[in-house]
Amino acid sequence: MTDSPARRRWPGHVAQHLKDVVIDTDDYLDAARRRFDAKFAYNRPHHIAAYRAFADARGVDLLGRVLAEAPLGGPKDDDGWWDNLLNTYRRFESDEVPGVALKARFCNASAETVSDHEGYYRVHIATDVTPSDLLWDNATVALADGTLLTPQPVLQIGTAAKFGVISDIDDTVLQSSITDWKTAAQLTFLHNARTRKPLHGVAKLYQAFQSGVDGAGRNPIFYVSSSPWNLYDLLDDFFELNSIPLGPIFLRDLGLDDGKFIKTQGHGHKLERARELIQRLPQLRWVLVGDSGQADAELYAEAAREFGDRILAIYIRDVDLDTDSVRDKYVDGHIEKVAGTRVPMLRVADSVAIAEHARGLGLIAESTLAGIAAEVQRDRDRPTLGEAAGDAAKDSIAEAVAPRDR
Repeated sequence: MTDSPARRRWPGHVAQHLKDVVIDTDDYLDAARRRFDAKFAYNRPHHIAAYRAFADARGVDLLGRVLAEAPLGGPKDDDGWWDNLLNTYRRFESDEVPGVALKARFCNASAETVSDHEGYYRVHIATDVTPSDLLWDNATVALADGTLLTPQPVLQIGTAAKFGVISDIDDTVLQSSITDWKTAAQLTFLHNARTRKPLHGVAKLYQAFQSGVDGAGRNPIFYVSSSPWNLYDLLDDFFELNSIPLGPIFLRDLGLDDGKFIKTQGHGHKLERARELIQRLPQLRWVLVGDSGQADAELYAEAAREFGDRILAIYIRDVDLDTDSVRDKYVDGHIEKVAGTRVPMLRVADSVAIAEHARGLGLIAESTLAGIAAEVQRDRDRPTLGEAAGDAAKDSIAEAVAPRDR
């Protein structure tokens, strides 16, 4: 694949040596910590983070993490920047619990597994039950002795599903300003699921995708991101608070093991997840949605070349509409490269442009267009991050000055 603008790589032998040193050091520290925990009965499991999963006729694949402490509750209306900063610190300081025996159950079948040295569990449960047309069901996961019984939401891919959607998150669903590192840092560390802003019209657009042209509402939506699993609860809360259709979220681990983020350069893991889904669900065709701020155009163009007409359409949101930028040329170059595949790939301004094209392909109902357009306008009218910060600063100054006037 062609490198995206500004992507730089270490020489192969140097990168491999550095990776080996870091992995060996991390393994040594992990082993020392496990010995300490075992000796002093520390870091016992008190919470199972059960991530949204999906099931098809082959069964269900469950992924989650065993933690020493449960994360704090959802964001409060009056949380300030300090509360958000502390919560972000706690997310990244999560104490995983390795080597924990678990038992998972779905429908009429069960399976056992053990959390790995980063606390993650992965287990496949084969079933002989055809997924129903109800969109969601629950699996359960618990410690081997039955304690900490935790429901795990499962998206069912039934026969009523006509196509699937694979969507990026940052600057595709969620305003992250990933191309501006200062704003991106503020959004990550100083904001929460209530103060983060969705991209214009994304909730109504994705509801229309899920409902399909027949309105049955059975098309699955999957989300991929280069964000770490530590931010899972923030993202899940954000989707619920903004009425964005829920779906399995595929993130990245910040561990230093071979096979984790050191191995996958750039955002390539998103293409790996897309490949897995497309191959796992051969009965579905796919819509891919990303943005021009990262490498989505390159990754999705590769998917179009690999899977041909299995891909219904590719939509790349333009993150800098007011300029004819290097990013635009980069996206347009990949659009040209997939022209021979007959997969429509578009650089789009907003959800209305996506909706109009998708309606022409027979993917969404025409009756949804007005609602999507109205939501785009409402989202545009919401305060930007800078405006919200300015208003908060004015309020703080007013509160500080007010007592002096009494």
